[in-house]
Amino acid sequence: MKKTAAAGQPINPRELMARGFRALSRGDIAEASTCCKLVLSRQPELAPAHFLVGLIALATGDRGTALSAFGSVTSIDPGHAAAWAHLAKLLAEGGQVNRADIALQSAVSRESGDIPAIHDVIGTTYTLLGEHRNADEWYRRAVQAEPGNPALRINYANNLIYLGETARAGEELSVALVQGRGNAQAHWLLSGLGKAQDRTHIREMEALLSQRSLPPGAQAFIHYAVGKELEDIEDWDGAFSAFASGAKARRATLQFDEAREAATYDTLAELYTSEWLASRAAGCDDRSPIFIIGQPRTGTTLVERIVSAHSQVHSAGELQQFGNCIRRMTDYDRLERFSPELFRNALQLDPAALGKQYLSRTTKLRGQSPRFVDKLPYNYLFLPHILAALPNARIIHLVRDPRDACFAVFKQLFADAYPHSYSLEEMARHFARYHHLMALWRERFPGRFLDVRYEEVVTDLEGNARRILDYLDLPWEDACGEFHRQDSAVTTASAVQVREPAHTRSVGRWRHYQRQLEPALAILRDEGVISGNDAPAATRPSREID
Repeated sequence: MKKTAAAGQPINPRELMARGFRALSRGDIAEASTCCKLVLSRQPELAPAHFLVGLIALATGDRGTALSAFGSVTSIDPGHAAAWAHLAKLLAEGGQVNRADIALQSAVSRESGDIPAIHDVIGTTYTLLGEHRNADEWYRRAVQAEPGNPALRINYANNLIYLGETARAGEELSVALVQGRGNAQAHWLLSGLGKAQDRTHIREMEALLSQRSLPPGAQAFIHYAVGKELEDIEDWDGAFSAFASGAKARRATLQFDEAREAATYDTLAELYTSEWLASRAAGCDDRSPIFIIGQPRTGTTLVERIVSAHSQVHSAGELQQFGNCIRRMTDYDRLERFSPELFRNALQLDPAALGKQYLSRTTKLRGQSPRFVDKLPYNYLFLPHILAALPNARIIHLVRDPRDACFAVFKQLFADAYPHSYSLEEMARHFARYHHLMALWRERFPGRFLDVRYEEVVTDLEGNARRILDYLDLPWEDACGEFHRQDSAVTTASAVQVREPAHTRSVGRWRHYQRQLEPALAILRDEGVISGNDAPAATRPSREID
């Protein structure tokens, strides 16, 4: 019989595994890992031990190990629904849609119907794949199976918000907060469902901040929620203070290598010239893609909703596939999603092969319409490759007053994207880099994308919608002027707002915060993004349409 080296006692794998899972549940990663190692050293083919390795890897952010571990579980025990579900979620997060779809179907076909946590992971995977109606069923089943778990209700509510079912989302969040008033994410989501009329909810959230020692992530949720509601009641100074506190808390949880970002933009400017594009071989002649690019919170979702209201256009959401295809074709495996190395290695990619791979990997997401929208804002970094690989694609670039754009980003709590947005100075320097890069793209690739100004869209919706459709070679349809009536899912920070008619409430909002924004405004002035009198610098449109 096998003995432990320390105590000379027999090892009971079942007891060790139970001990490991208990340790993980209380956050003791070291003990959970030790239990795994002891069991696997003696029973290397024990599926539950590999599953625990995967869960530990998820807890520590080690995606590579998690993928490997859950893959091992499914090889050893093909009927392990939970491992298939986690594997599907990881693959979907990594943009591997086809493999994720196969793993997800394996999870769905094997789950026993009695484990809410698996239902929740399946629901999350469906949301990552853009299938929010399917996700709704699984989130609902999770809540029904474990109604006392507020975390499951919050995930369900978040998906309901994407579907535009804000009343049901509010009900779920209210129940979740009855079950646990301290849930920061629930407060944050609830604050976004409507306009605050008074300080009732604000006072409750402020009390939560003062009475409990919250981790930085939870602090960020609460501060941003307080800021949003203070802005609703026009307490501008209080709102900015709350946003700034939220940004500070969120920034403490993130790594942002600004020097690497600056080097990346410099590399793009150096290498991707008009001569480079002219030297490329022919790309893929498919004309179905419509890319919408720019900075977040500049109207990209608004324009997407206008365009996708057309009967010939499907909204595919914010797809990671174009960049992931480049990473895959260049064997890029660095942790940073963007770097000088990525763009140097991509210089000689075959345009036709890149275009075909992108179209292949988006097949399941493009719907049945002749055209589809890929609305990932930072695809502007890949614009030269889009032009080479898909020369018949249409590209719409959203332009917004830099002062409003920067403030709108600063006051928004994002998931994992845009780490520069939690510091006024970092945000302004990032915006300047983006602004100068887009100016280069206009100069080097004239007429190859359409600038659309947010302020003009919200003040003359039909006129600009017609201009956009003309650029896309699509006939006018009245539905495009009534975009807010769509019932399709919206998966961005604008999920609630874009279900309203276009409005001008956000135009010039930065003026309420001019004093506090001065550190960012000074950088924008120095970089020539705005003029000395703080007016936006002139931008020459890349294409004019009569």
